[in-house]
Amino acid sequence: MKESLKVAVIGGGSSYTPELIEGFIHYHAQFPVAELWLVDVPEGQEKLEVVGALAQRMIDRAGVPMRLSLTLNRREAIRGADFVVTQIRVGRLPARIRDERIPLHHDCIGQETTGAGGFAKGLRTIPVILDICRDIRELSPDAWMINFTNPTGMVTEAVLKYGGVKNVGLCNLAIGTRMQIADMFQVDRHDVHFEWIGINHLNWATNIRAGAADVTGRLFDAGSTKQGVTVQNIPDLGWDPTFLRSVGMLPCSYLRYYYQTDTMLAEEREQANTEGTRGEVVQRLEAELFNLYRDPALATKPPQLAKRGGAYYSLAAVELMASIFTDRGDVQTVNVRNGSILPFLPEEASIEVNAVIDRDGAHPLAIQTPVPPQIRGLLQAVKAYEELTIEAAVHGDYLAALQALTIHPLVTAGKTARALLDEILEANRDYLPQFFSPRRDSEPSIS
Repeated sequence: MKESLKVAVIGGGSSYTPELIEGFIHYHAQFPVAELWLVDVPEGQEKLEVVGALAQRMIDRAGVPMRLSLTLNRREAIRGADFVVTQIRVGRLPARIRDERIPLHHDCIGQETTGAGGFAKGLRTIPVILDICRDIRELSPDAWMINFTNPTGMVTEAVLKYGGVKNVGLCNLAIGTRMQIADMFQVDRHDVHFEWIGINHLNWATNIRAGAADVTGRLFDAGSTKQGVTVQNIPDLGWDPTFLRSVGMLPCSYLRYYYQTDTMLAEEREQANTEGTRGEVVQRLEAELFNLYRDPALATKPPQLAKRGGAYYSLAAVELMASIFTDRGDVQTVNVRNGSILPFLPEEASIEVNAVIDRDGAHPLAIQTPVPPQIRGLLQAVKAYEELTIEAAVHGDYLAALQALTIHPLVTAGKTARALLDEILEANRDYLPQFFSPRRDSEPSIS
Protein backbone atom coordinates (compact mmCIF):
# COMPACT_ATOMS: atom_id res chain seq x y z
CA MET A 1 0.00 0.00 0.00
CA LYS A 2 1.29 3.46 -0.89
CA GLU A 3 2.27 5.67 2.02
CA SER A 4 1.03 8.87 0.36
CA LEU A 5 -1.40 9.80 -2.37
CA LYS A 6 -1.97 12.41 -5.05
CA VAL A 7 -5.58 13.52 -5.56
CA ALA A 8 -6.78 15.87 -8.31
CA VAL A 9 -10.13 17.64 -7.91
CA ILE A 10 -11.49 18.83 -11.26
CA GLY A 11 -13.83 21.72 -10.54
CA GLY A 12 -11.80 22.72 -7.50
CA GLY A 13 -13.23 26.24 -7.42
CA SER A 14 -16.66 24.88 -6.49
CA SER A 15 -18.36 26.16 -3.35
CA TYR A 16 -18.53 22.48 -2.32
CA THR A 17 -14.75 22.16 -2.09
CA PRO A 18 -14.41 23.17 1.60
CA GLU A 19 -16.70 20.24 2.38
CA LEU A 20 -14.29 17.95 0.57
CA ILE A 21 -11.24 19.50 2.27
CA GLU A 22 -12.86 18.82 5.64
CA GLY A 23 -13.18 15.16 4.65
CA PHE A 24 -9.55 14.88 3.55
CA ILE A 25 -8.44 16.38 6.85
CA HIS A 26 -10.70 14.16 8.97
CA TYR A 27 -9.69 10.94 7.21
CA HIS A 28 -6.01 11.76 6.70
CA ALA A 29 -4.79 8.92 8.92
CA GLN A 30 -6.72 6.39 6.78
CA PHE A 31 -6.37 8.21 3.47
CA PRO A 32 -2.96 9.94 3.49
CA VAL A 33 -3.25 12.60 0.78
CA ALA A 34 0.19 14.19 0.37
CA GLU A 35 -0.58 16.15 -2.81
CA LEU A 36 -3.96 17.76 -3.34
CA TRP A 37 -4.49 19.59 -6.63
CA LEU A 38 -7.49 21.84 -7.20
CA VAL A 39 -8.19 22.47 -10.89
CA ASP A 40 -10.56 24.85 -12.63
CA VAL A 41 -11.09 26.61 -15.95
CA PRO A 42 -9.93 30.18 -16.63
CA GLU A 43 -13.45 31.53 -16.08
CA GLY A 44 -13.35 30.07 -12.58
CA GLN A 45 -9.88 31.30 -11.62
CA GLU A 46 -11.06 33.87 -9.07
CA LYS A 47 -13.25 31.32 -7.28
CA LEU A 48 -10.42 28.79 -7.39
CA GLU A 49 -8.08 31.25 -5.69
CA VAL A 50 -10.64 32.14 -3.01
CA VAL A 51 -11.48 28.50 -2.29
CA GLY A 52 -7.82 27.53 -2.46
CA ALA A 53 -6.87 30.16 0.14
CA LEU A 54 -9.59 28.88 2.49
CA ALA A 55 -8.51 25.27 1.86
CA GLN A 56 -4.92 26.19 2.77
CA ARG A 57 -6.06 27.84 6.01
CA MET A 58 -8.08 24.72 6.87
CA ILE A 59 -5.07 22.48 6.20
CA ASP A 60 -2.75 24.72 8.20
CA ARG A 61 -5.14 24.84 11.14
CA ALA A 62 -5.49 21.05 11.14
CA GLY A 63 -1.72 20.58 10.87
CA VAL A 64 -1.95 17.71 8.37
CA PRO A 65 0.99 17.13 5.98
CA MET A 66 -0.94 17.87 2.79
CA ARG A 67 0.56 20.03 0.03
CA LEU A 68 -2.06 22.05 -1.83
CA SER A 69 -1.63 23.18 -5.44
CA LEU A 70 -3.97 25.33 -7.52
CA THR A 71 -3.87 25.17 -11.31
CA LEU A 72 -5.73 25.87 -14.54
CA ASN A 73 -3.71 23.07 -16.17
CA ARG A 74 -5.81 19.94 -15.86
CA ARG A 75 -3.14 17.67 -17.30
CA GLU A 76 -0.59 18.83 -14.74
CA ALA A 77 -2.98 17.90 -11.95
CA ILE A 78 -3.94 14.52 -13.39
CA ARG A 79 -0.37 13.38 -14.15
CA GLY A 80 0.52 10.67 -11.64
CA ALA A 81 -2.71 11.06 -9.64
CA ASP A 82 -4.10 8.14 -7.68
CA PHE A 83 -7.64 9.54 -7.60
CA VAL A 84 -9.35 12.09 -9.83
CA VAL A 85 -12.50 13.63 -8.37
CA THR A 86 -14.82 15.31 -10.89
CA GLN A 87 -17.27 17.94 -9.62
CA ILE A 88 -17.68 20.14 -12.67
CA ARG A 89 -20.51 22.36 -13.92
CA VAL A 90 -20.10 23.02 -17.63
CA GLY A 91 -21.54 26.46 -18.32
CA ARG A 92 -21.56 27.29 -14.61
CA LEU A 93 -24.70 28.56 -12.87
CA PRO A 94 -26.03 30.66 -15.80
CA ALA A 95 -26.38 27.39 -17.77
CA ARG A 96 -28.19 25.75 -14.86
CA ILE A 97 -30.64 28.63 -14.69
CA ARG A 98 -31.36 28.26 -18.42
CA ASP A 99 -31.85 24.52 -17.87
CA GLU A 100 -34.51 25.33 -15.28
CA ARG A 101 -36.29 28.13 -17.14
CA ILE A 102 -36.44 26.73 -20.69
CA PRO A 103 -38.60 23.70 -19.78
CA LEU A 104 -40.95 25.94 -17.79
CA HIS A 105 -41.60 27.89 -21.00
CA HIS A 106 -42.94 24.60 -22.41
CA ASP A 107 -45.01 23.65 -19.33
CA CYS A 108 -42.48 21.01 -18.28
CA ILE A 109 -40.52 20.42 -15.10
CA GLY A 110 -37.32 22.47 -15.07
CA GLN A 111 -34.80 20.79 -12.76
CA GLU A 112 -31.03 20.45 -12.76
CA THR A 113 -30.76 16.66 -13.10
CA THR A 114 -34.26 15.45 -13.96
CA GLY A 115 -36.26 15.81 -17.16
CA ALA A 116 -35.35 18.34 -19.83
CA GLY A 117 -33.01 20.28 -17.52
CA GLY A 118 -31.00 17.18 -16.74
CA PHE A 119 -30.99 16.37 -20.45
CA ALA A 120 -29.40 19.73 -21.29
CA LYS A 121 -26.84 19.34 -18.52
CA GLY A 122 -25.98 15.85 -19.74
CA LEU A 123 -25.39 17.06 -23.31
CA ARG A 124 -22.94 19.70 -22.09
CA THR A 125 -21.23 17.56 -19.48
CA ILE A 126 -20.60 14.15 -21.04
CA PRO A 127 -18.14 15.29 -23.75
CA VAL A 128 -16.07 17.21 -21.17
CA ILE A 129 -15.99 14.23 -18.81
CA LEU A 130 -14.81 12.00 -21.67
CA ASP A 131 -12.05 14.54 -22.42
CA ILE A 132 -10.95 14.18 -18.79
CA CYS A 133 -10.98 10.40 -19.25
CA ARG A 134 -8.61 10.75 -22.21
CA ASP A 135 -6.19 12.67 -20.00
CA ILE A 136 -6.43 10.03 -17.29
CA ARG A 137 -5.77 7.19 -19.75
CA GLU A 138 -2.67 8.99 -21.01
CA LEU A 139 -1.26 10.51 -17.84
CA SER A 140 -2.42 8.29 -14.98
CA PRO A 141 -3.95 5.07 -16.32
CA ASP A 142 -4.16 3.42 -12.90
CA ALA A 143 -6.07 6.30 -11.32
CA TRP A 144 -9.63 5.98 -10.07
CA MET A 145 -12.16 8.52 -11.31
CA ILE A 146 -14.67 9.37 -8.59
CA ASN A 147 -17.50 11.27 -10.24
CA PHE A 148 -19.77 13.60 -8.29
CA THR A 149 -20.80 15.57 -11.39
CA ASN A 150 -24.50 15.60 -12.20
CA PRO A 151 -26.32 13.95 -13.86
CA THR A 152 -24.23 11.33 -12.06
CA GLY A 153 -25.93 8.24 -13.46
CA MET A 154 -25.62 9.31 -17.10
CA VAL A 155 -22.05 10.52 -16.60
CA THR A 156 -21.07 7.21 -14.98
CA GLU A 157 -22.68 5.23 -17.80
CA ALA A 158 -20.96 7.34 -20.46
CA VAL A 159 -17.61 6.65 -18.77
CA LEU A 160 -18.41 2.93 -18.55
CA LYS A 161 -19.16 2.84 -22.27
CA TYR A 162 -16.65 5.33 -23.69
CA GLY A 163 -14.23 6.45 -20.98
CA GLY A 164 -11.88 3.50 -20.55
CA VAL A 165 -10.93 4.40 -16.96
CA LYS A 166 -11.62 2.95 -13.53
CA ASN A 167 -14.71 4.78 -12.43
CA VAL A 168 -17.28 4.92 -9.63
CA GLY A 169 -20.15 7.42 -9.57
CA LEU A 170 -21.26 9.01 -6.35
CA CYS A 171 -24.31 10.85 -5.04
CA ASN A 172 -24.99 12.07 -1.51
CA LEU A 173 -28.69 11.14 -1.61
CA ALA A 174 -28.30 7.66 -0.11
CA ILE A 175 -25.95 8.72 2.68
CA GLY A 176 -28.22 11.69 3.39
CA THR A 177 -31.18 9.32 3.69
CA ARG A 178 -29.17 7.09 6.01
CA MET A 179 -28.27 10.06 8.22
CA GLN A 180 -31.89 11.26 8.39
CA ILE A 181 -33.13 7.81 9.36
CA ALA A 182 -30.41 7.54 12.02
CA ASP A 183 -31.53 10.88 13.43
CA MET A 184 -35.23 9.96 13.35
CA PHE A 185 -34.68 6.72 15.27
CA GLN A 186 -31.75 7.86 17.41
CA VAL A 187 -29.26 5.24 16.23
CA ASP A 188 -25.76 5.44 14.80
CA ARG A 189 -25.70 5.79 11.01
CA HIS A 190 -23.73 2.53 10.77
CA ASP A 191 -26.74 0.79 12.32
CA VAL A 192 -29.05 1.94 9.50
CA HIS A 193 -29.37 -0.57 6.67
CA PHE A 194 -31.57 -0.71 3.59
CA GLU A 195 -31.73 -1.98 0.07
CA TRP A 196 -31.33 0.90 -2.38
CA ILE A 197 -32.82 0.02 -5.75
CA GLY A 198 -32.72 2.02 -8.97
CA ILE A 199 -30.65 4.50 -10.93
CA ASN A 200 -29.33 7.88 -9.85
CA HIS A 201 -32.12 10.19 -8.66
CA LEU A 202 -34.67 7.48 -9.41
CA ASN A 203 -34.40 5.08 -6.51
CA TRP A 204 -36.42 3.41 -3.82
CA ALA A 205 -35.43 2.11 -0.38
CA THR A 206 -36.82 -1.05 1.18
CA ASN A 207 -36.04 -3.46 4.00
CA ILE A 208 -35.10 -0.44 6.08
CA ARG A 209 -33.65 -1.25 9.49
CA ALA A 210 -32.59 1.05 12.31
CA GLY A 211 -30.66 -1.08 14.76
CA ALA A 212 -32.54 -4.34 15.15
CA ALA A 213 -35.92 -2.90 14.14
CA ASP A 214 -37.53 -2.98 10.70
CA VAL A 215 -38.78 0.61 10.36
CA THR A 216 -40.03 0.50 6.76
CA GLY A 217 -43.69 0.79 7.75
CA ARG A 218 -42.97 3.60 10.19
CA LEU A 219 -41.16 5.50 7.47
CA PHE A 220 -44.19 5.13 5.23
CA ASP A 221 -46.16 6.93 7.95
CA ALA A 222 -43.44 9.57 8.31
CA GLY A 223 -43.36 10.07 4.56
CA SER A 224 -47.02 11.13 4.59
CA THR A 225 -46.09 14.21 6.65
CA LYS A 226 -44.05 17.24 5.68
CA GLN A 227 -41.24 16.11 7.96
CA GLY A 228 -40.37 12.97 6.03
CA VAL A 229 -37.15 11.93 4.33
CA THR A 230 -36.20 14.56 1.76
CA VAL A 231 -33.27 16.67 0.55
CA GLN A 232 -32.40 20.36 0.84
CA ASN A 233 -33.35 21.45 -2.67
CA ILE A 234 -36.69 19.60 -3.12
CA PRO A 235 -39.88 20.71 -1.33
CA ASP A 236 -41.20 18.20 1.19
CA LEU A 237 -44.83 18.08 0.12
CA GLY A 238 -45.75 14.89 1.90
CA TRP A 239 -46.91 11.63 0.34
CA ASP A 240 -50.39 10.18 0.44
CA PRO A 241 -50.00 7.17 2.81
CA THR A 242 -52.16 4.89 0.66
CA PHE A 243 -50.10 5.82 -2.38
CA LEU A 244 -46.85 5.05 -0.51
CA ARG A 245 -48.11 1.59 0.39
CA SER A 246 -49.16 1.00 -3.23
CA VAL A 247 -45.60 1.78 -4.34
CA GLY A 248 -44.33 -0.76 -1.83
CA MET A 249 -41.01 0.98 -1.17
CA LEU A 250 -39.90 4.39 0.10
CA PRO A 251 -39.34 6.72 -2.90
CA CYS A 252 -36.38 9.09 -2.96
CA SER A 253 -37.15 12.81 -2.97
CA TYR A 254 -36.63 13.18 -6.73
CA LEU A 255 -39.55 10.86 -7.38
CA ARG A 256 -41.82 13.73 -6.38
CA TYR A 257 -41.23 15.04 -9.91
CA TYR A 258 -42.75 11.84 -11.31
CA TYR A 259 -45.40 11.08 -8.70
CA GLN A 260 -46.53 14.67 -8.01
CA THR A 261 -45.75 16.31 -11.34
CA ASP A 262 -48.55 18.88 -11.39
CA THR A 263 -47.84 20.02 -7.83
CA MET A 264 -44.09 20.22 -8.40
CA LEU A 265 -44.55 22.12 -11.67
CA ALA A 266 -46.81 24.62 -9.89
CA GLU A 267 -44.21 24.97 -7.11
CA GLU A 268 -41.48 25.59 -9.69
CA ARG A 269 -43.52 28.21 -11.51
CA GLU A 270 -44.30 29.99 -8.26
CA GLN A 271 -40.68 29.93 -7.16
CA ALA A 272 -39.43 31.11 -10.57
CA ASN A 273 -41.84 34.06 -10.45
CA THR A 274 -40.98 35.07 -6.88
CA GLU A 275 -37.58 34.17 -5.44
CA GLY A 276 -36.26 32.72 -8.73
CA THR A 277 -35.41 29.18 -9.81
CA ARG A 278 -33.29 26.97 -7.58
CA GLY A 279 -30.26 27.95 -9.67
CA GLU A 280 -30.93 31.63 -9.00
CA VAL A 281 -31.30 30.89 -5.28
CA VAL A 282 -28.01 28.99 -5.38
CA GLN A 283 -26.37 31.94 -7.18
CA ARG A 284 -27.26 34.17 -4.23
CA LEU A 285 -26.15 31.52 -1.73
CA GLU A 286 -22.82 31.19 -3.52
CA ALA A 287 -22.27 34.95 -3.44
CA GLU A 288 -22.81 34.82 0.32
CA LEU A 289 -20.52 31.81 0.69
CA PHE A 290 -17.69 33.33 -1.31
CA ASN A 291 -17.89 36.49 0.76
CA LEU A 292 -17.41 34.28 3.82
CA TYR A 293 -14.61 32.32 2.14
CA ARG A 294 -12.69 35.56 1.51
CA ASP A 295 -12.43 36.27 5.25
CA PRO A 296 -8.77 35.61 6.14
CA ALA A 297 -9.87 34.66 9.66
CA LEU A 298 -12.07 31.81 8.40
CA ALA A 299 -10.30 28.44 8.65
CA THR A 300 -13.23 26.00 8.88
CA LYS A 301 -16.14 25.02 6.69
CA PRO A 302 -18.88 27.61 7.41
CA PRO A 303 -22.29 26.28 8.54
CA GLN A 304 -23.98 28.26 5.74
CA LEU A 305 -22.60 25.70 3.26
CA ALA A 306 -25.31 23.28 4.43
CA LYS A 307 -27.89 25.43 2.59
CA ARG A 308 -26.09 24.71 -0.70
CA GLY A 309 -27.47 21.15 -0.84
CA GLY A 310 -24.28 19.05 -0.73
CA ALA A 311 -24.66 17.66 2.78
CA TYR A 312 -22.39 14.68 3.57
CA TYR A 313 -20.54 15.03 0.26
CA SER A 314 -17.14 14.84 1.98
CA LEU A 315 -18.24 11.87 4.05
CA ALA A 316 -19.45 9.93 1.00
CA ALA A 317 -16.54 10.89 -1.28
CA VAL A 318 -13.66 10.37 1.13
CA GLU A 319 -15.09 7.17 2.62
CA LEU A 320 -15.37 5.77 -0.91
CA MET A 321 -11.78 6.64 -1.79
CA ALA A 322 -10.48 5.44 1.58
CA SER A 323 -12.26 2.09 1.16
CA ILE A 324 -10.68 1.59 -2.27
CA PHE A 325 -7.26 2.60 -0.95
CA THR A 326 -7.39 0.38 2.17
CA ASP A 327 -9.21 -2.56 0.49
CA ARG A 328 -11.79 -2.24 3.26
CA GLY A 329 -14.60 -4.37 1.84
CA ASP A 330 -17.41 -2.35 3.41
CA VAL A 331 -20.79 -1.63 1.83
CA GLN A 332 -21.60 1.77 0.31
CA THR A 333 -24.23 3.04 -2.13
CA VAL A 334 -22.70 4.00 -5.48
CA ASN A 335 -23.30 4.22 -9.22
CA VAL A 336 -21.82 1.18 -10.92
CA ARG A 337 -22.21 -1.13 -13.94
CA ASN A 338 -25.40 -3.16 -13.75
CA GLY A 339 -24.28 -6.53 -15.07
CA SER A 340 -27.14 -8.81 -13.97
CA ILE A 341 -28.15 -7.00 -10.76
CA LEU A 342 -31.29 -5.49 -12.31
CA PRO A 343 -31.96 -8.02 -15.11
CA PHE A 344 -34.61 -5.84 -16.77
CA LEU A 345 -31.98 -3.15 -17.54
CA PRO A 346 -29.02 -3.43 -19.96
CA GLU A 347 -25.84 -4.97 -18.60
CA GLU A 348 -23.83 -1.82 -19.46
CA ALA A 349 -26.29 0.47 -17.71
CA SER A 350 -25.26 2.48 -14.67
CA ILE A 351 -27.36 1.66 -11.64
CA GLU A 352 -27.30 3.03 -8.08
CA VAL A 353 -27.25 0.24 -5.51
CA ASN A 354 -25.36 -1.04 -2.50
CA ALA A 355 -21.92 -2.40 -3.35
CA VAL A 356 -18.91 -3.87 -1.60
CA ILE A 357 -15.96 -1.48 -1.96
CA ASP A 358 -12.39 -2.80 -2.14
CA ARG A 359 -9.14 -2.14 -4.02
CA ASP A 360 -10.80 -3.37 -7.24
CA GLY A 361 -13.65 -0.90 -6.99
CA ALA A 362 -17.37 -1.42 -6.44
CA HIS A 363 -19.01 -4.85 -6.57
CA PRO A 364 -22.82 -4.49 -6.56
CA LEU A 365 -24.77 -6.69 -4.20
CA ALA A 366 -27.63 -8.85 -5.43
CA ILE A 367 -31.08 -7.35 -4.87
CA GLN A 368 -33.07 -9.49 -2.44
CA THR A 369 -36.43 -7.77 -2.92
CA PRO A 370 -38.45 -8.48 -6.08
CA VAL A 371 -38.83 -5.29 -8.11
CA PRO A 372 -42.56 -4.76 -8.80
CA PRO A 373 -43.84 -3.65 -12.21
CA GLN A 374 -44.68 -0.11 -11.10
CA ILE A 375 -41.00 0.44 -10.29
CA ARG A 376 -39.56 -1.71 -13.07
CA GLY A 377 -41.55 0.11 -15.77
CA LEU A 378 -40.49 3.60 -14.69
CA LEU A 379 -36.86 2.52 -14.44
CA GLN A 380 -36.93 1.05 -17.94
CA ALA A 381 -38.44 4.22 -19.42
CA VAL A 382 -35.98 6.60 -17.77
CA LYS A 383 -33.01 4.33 -18.46
CA ALA A 384 -33.94 4.29 -22.16
CA TYR A 385 -34.00 8.11 -22.06
CA GLU A 386 -30.52 8.06 -20.46
CA GLU A 387 -29.14 5.68 -23.10
CA LEU A 388 -30.40 7.92 -25.90
CA THR A 389 -29.09 11.08 -24.22
CA ILE A 390 -25.62 9.58 -23.87
CA GLU A 391 -25.54 8.63 -27.55
CA ALA A 392 -26.77 12.09 -28.49
CA ALA A 393 -24.10 13.76 -26.34
CA VAL A 394 -21.26 11.60 -27.64
CA HIS A 395 -22.16 11.65 -31.33
CA GLY A 396 -24.12 14.88 -31.74
CA ASP A 397 -27.07 12.75 -32.81
CA TYR A 398 -30.10 15.01 -33.19
CA LEU A 399 -32.52 12.14 -33.76
CA ALA A 400 -31.39 10.30 -30.61
CA ALA A 401 -31.73 13.57 -28.70
CA LEU A 402 -35.26 14.05 -30.01
CA GLN A 403 -36.29 10.55 -28.99
CA ALA A 404 -34.66 10.96 -25.57
CA LEU A 405 -36.88 13.94 -24.81
CA THR A 406 -39.92 12.41 -26.48
CA ILE A 407 -39.94 9.34 -24.23
CA HIS A 408 -39.05 11.05 -20.97
CA PRO A 409 -42.05 10.86 -18.59
CA LEU A 410 -41.64 14.54 -17.62
CA VAL A 411 -41.79 15.83 -21.19
CA THR A 412 -45.04 15.92 -23.11
CA ALA A 413 -44.20 14.17 -26.35
CA GLY A 414 -44.09 15.12 -30.00
CA LYS A 415 -44.27 18.81 -30.83
CA THR A 416 -43.23 19.86 -27.31
CA ALA A 417 -40.13 17.64 -27.36
CA ARG A 418 -39.00 19.02 -30.74
CA ALA A 419 -39.49 22.63 -29.68
CA LEU A 420 -37.74 21.97 -26.37
CA LEU A 421 -34.80 20.29 -28.09
CA ASP A 422 -34.28 23.10 -30.58
CA GLU A 423 -34.40 25.75 -27.86
CA ILE A 424 -31.99 23.78 -25.64
CA LEU A 425 -29.52 23.28 -28.47
CA GLU A 426 -29.60 26.93 -29.50
CA ALA A 427 -29.21 28.14 -25.90
CA ASN A 428 -26.19 25.84 -25.48
CA ARG A 429 -24.66 26.36 -28.92
CA ASP A 430 -21.26 27.36 -27.47
CA TYR A 431 -21.05 24.08 -25.51
CA LEU A 432 -22.42 21.68 -28.13
CA PRO A 433 -20.25 21.85 -31.25
CA GLN A 434 -21.06 18.20 -31.98
CA PHE A 435 -24.60 19.26 -32.94
CA PHE A 436 -23.60 22.20 -35.13
CA SER A 437 -20.99 20.62 -37.38
CA PRO A 438 -22.08 19.40 -40.86
CA ARG A 439 -24.76 16.75 -40.40
CA ARG A 440 -25.26 13.39 -42.02
CA ASP A 441 -28.02 13.29 -44.61
CA SER A 442 -30.30 11.40 -42.23
CA GLU A 443 -30.17 14.14 -39.57
CA PRO A 444 -31.65 17.63 -39.65
CA SER A 445 -29.11 20.45 -39.52
CA ILE A 446 -29.33 23.07 -36.85
CA SER A 447 -28.93 26.46 -38.49
